[in-house]
Amino acid sequence: MKIFFKAVGGLFLVVLLGAGLWIANVGFYKPYSIDLFYNRVFVRFLLDSPELVTSLAPHPLGIRYFDRRLSDASVAQQQKQAAFVKSELDTLHAYDRAKLDAGRQLSYDILEDFLATTVAGEPWLFHSYPLNPTAGEQSELPSFLLGQHPIDSAADVESFLARLNQFGTRFDQILEGLNLREARGIRPPKFVVDKTLKQMREFIAKKPEENVLYVGLSEKLAKLDALDDAARKAFLERTAVSLNNVVYPAYGRLIENFEALAAKVTENNGVWSLPDGAAYYAWCVRQQTTSTLSPDAIHDIGLAEVARIEAEMNTLLVAQGYAEGSVGARVAALGKEARFRYVDGPGVREQVLADYQKIIDEIDAGLGPYFDVRPKLGVEVKAIPAFKEASAPGAYYEPGALDGSRPGVFFANLRKIDEISRYGMRTLAYHEAIPGHHFQIAIAQELKDVPVFRNVLPFNAYAEGWALYAERLAWELGYEKDPFDNLGRLQAEMFRAVRLVVDTGMHQKRWSREQALAYLIDKTGMAEVEATAEIERYLVWPGQALGYKLGMLKILELRERAKSQLGDQFDLKEFHRVVLTPGSLPLPVLEAVVDRWLVAKAPRS
Repeated sequence: MKIFFKAVGGLFLVVLLGAGLWIANVGFYKPYSIDLFYNRVFVRFLLDSPELVTSLAPHPLGIRYFDRRLSDASVAQQQKQAAFVKSELDTLHAYDRAKLDAGRQLSYDILEDFLATTVAGEPWLFHSYPLNPTAGEQSELPSFLLGQHPIDSAADVESFLARLNQFGTRFDQILEGLNLREARGIRPPKFVVDKTLKQMREFIAKKPEENVLYVGLSEKLAKLDALDDAARKAFLERTAVSLNNVVYPAYGRLIENFEALAAKVTENNGVWSLPDGAAYYAWCVRQQTTSTLSPDAIHDIGLAEVARIEAEMNTLLVAQGYAEGSVGARVAALGKEARFRYVDGPGVREQVLADYQKIIDEIDAGLGPYFDVRPKLGVEVKAIPAFKEASAPGAYYEPGALDGSRPGVFFANLRKIDEISRYGMRTLAYHEAIPGHHFQIAIAQELKDVPVFRNVLPFNAYAEGWALYAERLAWELGYEKDPFDNLGRLQAEMFRAVRLVVDTGMHQKRWSREQALAYLIDKTGMAEVEATAEIERYLVWPGQALGYKLGMLKILELRERAKSQLGDQFDLKEFHRVVLTPGSLPLPVLEAVVDRWLVAKAPRS
């Protein structure tokens, strides 16, 4: 979830460009209206986040100020942002919550949870690994320029080049943060250094004209009818110069830093090995799950869920004639059968993407009886860019643009075609697209009459919990009648249960990377390449993997509570509307929302 704040239609443009600067100017005291305060928080974040503005609404009202800039990643700016969040929390607390109506109280609770958790994490502001093989700056910045920066006119190309020429400044700011971390004893695991070095070296090993940024821009320029060949050639020549004179040297400075670091790191430890690591991980768990569960309690929940799902998988496998060996070993063997695999060759990558799209279109057409709220924005399927697929997860979702100019995108990893399990494709599509991430995020973006932060503020356990719930829901609604498709669903749920065990195992119980990897493969039957990428993701993003299962369990708990209390009056469409229409929520706030709904629905005596 790479989005921080989004807004809605004209309101976003009016607030940002019409009243934004004024609101920012009055941002140093308590506004008389809490609604004004809510908008002020949003606008002040936007003013410091040019890439965010581009992702929301490229050059709103024709203004390209933000599209020509990159965010300040300096140590001073990060400290400034931390102070800003603390001051905004203090301002929020200056309002009397009891005097607010129900809708504003909900907004208060959501924002308070987010700001308070962020403030609590200030002691570990520099405990992260900004360069890493999973989602580091060295790959995310090029991905942003290729995937979200618009190229619809010559002015957009000028903005692209302006941003390209800021790579040096941006990477020097990151380098400053790396040096600060080194001085404080914050060193990443060995694999982070080794694999990130490999990525960066490969990125600059090609001639500028063969670099993914040059090639990507060239492909987009070819579609710009307003440009003649001479203009296209001139833009590409300037791009090559920027790559050679600015971008490649910037990467070189990061490479030099990591080469020196490589001699100092020899292990692949969890964050327990960092200074104050135990407290840091406890905060990560709180931030990513919005729960008060301890790492040890989450580990135990994971073990119990693994045992339950393993039993269900075993029953299904035995029924299909697969009875020998561990569940993981049987699934691994099953996955190698030709009927469940694609054979790589001409046009096969395109076929995989088309098959995913067909799955999405099928379920999208049949959800009417179960949802009375639907997003307007569409979703499409694309391959993860080749330069980052080796260390990327199996798939991820990227929200669409605010103005509808860019649909939501389900990115599928096609690094090894013969490792794609056909029986797992439905579950993956339901999770990332419909009725999962795309459904939930796009609905939130389109909500009316709420503070703009409610349209976009992400809570990991809610968002990932909903997506995992969507996998189960699709099965409940009959979209996985084939027993092997259901096996794919159970394997995916097992995968999320195992995450509870291995994430807490590595960061709390000091499991080694290899121990966690072996456990993941044994329980899920995943291929080693994919399993390795997952384990390494958990090591660089502590706690994030916990949100999926904990969020799903909470949503299912609340659904069962509603069924129990409402009996024949329970309506699945209504439950989904209650869960989805407030936008993303901390889990305790979601529970309070559902409980208030149940009280309102209770028969009057």
